[in-house]
Amino acid sequence: MSERGALRERLNRLAREVAKFGAVGAMGLLVNMVVFNLLRHTTDIPVVRASLLATFIAILFNYVGFRYFTYRDRDKSGRTKELTLFLLFSAVGAVIENGVLYTATYGFDWDSPLQSNFFKFFGIGVATLFRFWSYRTWVFRALPAREAVQTAESFLEQRRTEQPDRVGS
Repeated sequence: MSERGALRERLNRLAREVAKFGAVGAMGLLVNMVVFNLLRHTTDIPVVRASLLATFIAILFNYVGFRYFTYRDRDKSGRTKELTLFLLFSAVGAVIENGVLYTATYGFDWDSPLQSNFFKFFGIGVATLFRFWSYRTWVFRALPAREAVQTAESFLEQRRTEQPDRVGS
């Protein structure tokens, strides 16, 4: 494969990964915002606490989506380590996300429902950039190249044995 073809393939794989991450993230965003607004409008829980609860419910939802959809082809050998790292990086993302809301609410007294939703959403956006990088780099690691090549070679060998040789094609 040419260098240009290899680059195109890497970019295509990254685009598919971003799309899958975005699909799970969009559903997680919906879960996060719905739970946040339900807690905010039906309980007396303070804004940032309601946001933290909503964030952690969304984190649990997202783990399932990322493990079984976005990164289902990634290394599955160390689930305990994977889950520990996921929760660690998710907690850092939660601090980023809710730090934005906390600063807006208590630092600038922007506490109306519209303002809270805006800064909650903005915080999620900032935290998402961190989460994408950390999840793909540390949590859902790609299989080592050697294993990937062996898997591809065995797949191709299996395909060759399944299809009879074509003469003159």
